Amino acid sequence: MKSPTLLTSAVACLTLSTFSLLPALSQDSPQEPGEFHTTKELSLRYLIHLPEGYAKPENAEKAWPLIVFLHGAGERGDNLEMLKKHGPPKLIEAGRDFPAIVVSPQCPAESWWPDEPVLELIDHLEASHRIDADRIYLTGLSMGGYGTWAFASRAPDRFAAIVPICGGGVPYQMRKLKTMPIWVFHGKKDGAVPFEESERLVEALKRNGNEGVKFTVYPEAGHDSWTAAYDTPELWDWLFSQKRGSSPAPDKP
Repeated sequence: MKSPTLLTSAVACLTLSTFSLLPALSQDSPQEPGEFHTTKELSLRYLIHLPEGYAKPENAEKAWPLIVFLHGAGERGDNLEMLKKHGPPKLIEAGRDFPAIVVSPQCPAESWWPDEPVLELIDHLEASHRIDADRIYLTGLSMGGYGTWAFASRAPDRFAAIVPICGGGVPYQMRKLKTMPIWVFHGKKDGAVPFEESERLVEALKRNGNEGVKFTVYPEAGHDSWTAAYDTPELWDWLFSQKRGSSPAPDKP
């Protein structure tokens, strides 16, 4: 197995005996392209955003939170510009400077998030960037919501909190997330991913003792519940207050 390799706009590394060059993004973008390899067949291209203060000398020893964003099925492929349509990448392009490193991997065409090396990418970023291991957050929408539930269930000790939006998963796996801070969003009139997909997971979490799970339902929303969710200021205040190992407080009715 080859050592993981990070390609940025400043460095093009020889990987797997070939040059892997990424297409340029729009000029002056606050997000840089990168590519992570575990094997010749398994890799992930991604956008990465470093907070404004990351390179300042006074922050040379500071560790930063990490937000991992998983997009929906419509953004799969090999065009990183597609990732800027929704979620944190969209907010960053509009001028939002999160107090965190934000990485947005791109799922290859015809693939599905649980089959991709997202956890290995996080390992790599922890080795290459100053990341606070106790403040790693996972969020995603639609297919990315399914991925959020899946990776959190696969590695529950890895994340400080998760925010799955209009996704779904396996209720039996919720026993692994009984102490995980979770905020779920879904539109009641979602015609692509039924509202019940989130509802049954929230119910399973509560049966397993996670009384702190938060569940925001938009009564008139269809599949796009993520725009309103990511535009919620309280979401980010809540997210950045979470640290790994802290149990969620009971949600207010």
